[in-house]
Amino acid sequence: QVQLVESGGGLVQPGGSLRLSCAASGTIFTIFTINAMEWYRQAPGKERELVAAITSGGSTNYADSVKGRFTISWGNAKNTVYLQMNSLKLEDTAVYYCKANAPAWNSWGQGTQVTVSS
Repeated sequence: QVQLVESGGGLVQPGGSLRLSCAASGTIFTIFTINAMEWYRQAPGKERELVAAITSGGSTNYADSVKGRFTISWGNAKNTVYLQMNSLKLEDTAVYYCKANAPAWNSWGQGTQVTVSS
């Protein structure tokens, strides 16, 4: 498995932008076996939900609530994934988690808080 560290969360006004980063650390072999990475979020009192996903080949998928506003992408080294969040809304407030998927395992990060407030 790998260790995932998220960063980039914070407080932003409605309509603003944030970019979240998720860095994976581990052996070269374990990072090589990652076939997809995902961003989830969990708001207070709500279940954790999938926000965006990207495969090792670059295919992406988004929740309907964020389509057109959020973009998931790989970093150059393919051990980092980003979530660019634009036009943020109050309802985007949540703890955002990164998840790495491989055939034999998956790993979660510790989460980063995103608060959208005026």
